This record gives sequence, C-alpha cells and structure tokens, in this order.
Amino acid sequence: MSFVRRAATVLAAATALTAGLALPALAHVSINPGTAEQGGFTKVAFRVPNERDNASTTKVQVSFPTDHPLAFVSVKPVPGWDVKVTEGKLPKPVKTEYGDLEEAVTTVVWSGGKINPGEFQEFEVSMGQLPKDVDSLTFPTKQTYSGGEVVDWADAPKSDGTEAEHPAPTLKLVPASGGDEHSAASAPASAAPAAATGPSVAPVAASSASSSDGTARLLGGAGLVVGVIGVVVGALGLRRRTA
Repeated sequence: MSFVRRAATVLAAATALTAGLALPALAHVSINPGTAEQGGFTKVAFRVPNERDNASTTKVQVSFPTDHPLAFVSVKPVPGWDVKVTEGKLPKPVKTEYGDLEEAVTTVVWSGGKINPGEFQEFEVSMGQLPKDVDSLTFPTKQTYSGGEVVDWADAPKSDGTEAEHPAPTLKLVPASGGDEHSAASAPASAAPAAATGPSVAPVAASSASSSDGTARLLGGAGLVVGVIGVVVGALGLRRRTA
C-alpha cells in the first residue's frame, strides 16, 4: 500500500507539472505574434482567454500607445462582436513620413459578444507604421466579465525578471531585416490615405500559427502524464510477480 501511495504522489506531481507547463500559454491576455519589425506594418491578434468558471467575457478594451502613436490602424470584424475604434488628440504632434500626426487611435473596444468559460477569442488588428527608435510597445487591456468584474492587464514587467500578476500585452520590436526602404515598401497600398483620414475597418488575412504554441504544450504535457501512468502500472505488475 505504501508503494501505491508513493506512485499516486508521483502521478499527482506529474499532473501538476503538466498544468504548470500548459496554462501559462493560455492564462493571460497576449499579443500574437509577439514580435514585429521596426518601421514596418504588421498584423497581430489580441488573444483573450476566459479565466473564470462562472462568468463570460463580454467586453475587451485595448489601449494604444500615445507616446509612439500608430498612423494606420484597421480591425478585422469578429462575428458576434461589435467594434469601436476611438481617436484622440495626441499630447504633441508626432512627425511621420506622412506628415505631422496630431490625432491617432487611442482605444479599440470589442463588445456585444461572449467568451464562455474554457474558451478564448482572438481579435485581429493591422497597424503601422511601427516606430524605429523603441524596442517594444505595450497595449494595456481591460477584460470585462458578465458579473461586472474588470481585470486590468496593465502591469509593467518586474525588475527581477519574473512575470507580473496582470502583465500588459507587449509587442517586441526588432530591427528591420531589409533596412528602412524595405520596411516602407512593405506597407499596404492603402496605408498612406488611411493615415490622413483615420482608421478604417477592413478584413485582413487570418493566421493560425499563433495558436500552435499552446497546443504543443498541452500535447507534450498529456504525453508526460501518460508516460508516468505507464511506469506506475509496470512497476505494480513487476511487484506482484516478485511477490
């Protein structure tokens, strides 16, 4: 019986380890992919998981940077959700290759839909031109639940390198692989007019690659649990034959 109890303890520890490996990839509001080239245009998805067992997510509000504003922002419609793109006056004009930018998108709000417990939703945005003089942009996000709870994903990274309780979705910016001319050329043809007239709502291509990391972790964790179970069963059979 003591051997069985020890085996059960090992199995429980393996299960806890599996959960620890799988959940971080799904537990927080994140931006995918997490990197983009400086000076270019990109399409990202804000991935919002529901962390509650007794409530649904009914509203998602993403704040855009005003210290490094984006001249072009468009959103992909999400079935069942309403979207509102809000522009605001910047603290001071920002020079861009399209001219001085005095107003820019400050928030994008999705509402009217529902993310049920155990589910997640991705909200896609096309944006640019990304700044060339910073290495990251943060997008503080508020997640509202059907019970009235609001979770503010706006914590900055901790000084010791550990993850904050409610980290803000962050897009890391890396140097352009083809130089400034390549980055400018990669902009969509409609980017320049959109910068002058404000954000537009237009479909962009969907991407499934960003969800592969969470799936791989879940499959790897499941394999770990199955392996431990096999070891325990084999050990029990050997012990019986020895007796």
